[in-house]
Amino acid sequence: MLIKEYRIPLPLTVEEYQIGQLYSVAEASKNETGAGEGVEVLKNEPFHNVPLLGGKYSTGQYTYKIYHLKRKVPTLVKLMAPKGALELHEEAWNAYPFCRTVVTNPTYMKKDFTVIFDSLHVPDSGDSYNVMELPQQILDQREIVKIDIANDPIMPGDYQARYDPTKVVSNNKRLPLEGTNWQERMRPVMTCYKYLSIEFKWFGLQSRIEAYMHKMARRVLTLFHRQVTSTMDDWIGKTMRDIRELEAKTKEELDTQRKTGAFRGMADMNM
Repeated sequence: MLIKEYRIPLPLTVEEYQIGQLYSVAEASKNETGAGEGVEVLKNEPFHNVPLLGGKYSTGQYTYKIYHLKRKVPTLVKLMAPKGALELHEEAWNAYPFCRTVVTNPTYMKKDFTVIFDSLHVPDSGDSYNVMELPQQILDQREIVKIDIANDPIMPGDYQARYDPTKVVSNNKRLPLEGTNWQERMRPVMTCYKYLSIEFKWFGLQSRIEAYMHKMARRVLTLFHRQVTSTMDDWIGKTMRDIRELEAKTKEELDTQRKTGAFRGMADMNM
């Protein structure tokens, strides 16, 4: 099992990010759905009395999604996997500022494949030692990965100027981000702490698949948070009611795009 903790500083408040993250998830889902694959939203509803992070959080929004995949997996897995294997189920309990996401493949791999994503959003610059109070045995295995949305390299094919926080000029004068130490100078600043554990039990493929998935996680987290930050003028000022209306509209659009739309989004990365 590979365990990594991603830390992503952003020029936002924790309260702002709640809106920006949900807004950007809806937009990103549309950009990744079409030609028979993409995101299917089955449930999006409030939850209560679900203890998270040692019982500190227990109320929030529950979502259940299915990701239909055909091209966005390693070629080796595509060749080996039967029908139904390329379908991931995601359950998320968003008790902001904490969120737990669990991804499984109940149709084929069942208990042999589990991804757990715990996220906590904190008003700091990414230097807290153990914000999620992980036990020592997990800390001993944890690798910390810091993501700099302004300076980390991205693949040429992923680059979009409209999502470049070093080029975009925001109305609130937080963008563009300048220099390698912008986190130290920026106010406000917050950090997304994301604890990711991946367990893949296919003999002979485990280490390769887990390494591939962490590579993809870093790629997706970098691109997504560049988008969140660069579009802040589009969503700052929106309310949670606005977001719920957007999510309902997006669900309808996703259902249509998945059935009739063209292929969209990132292509697969070979292992």
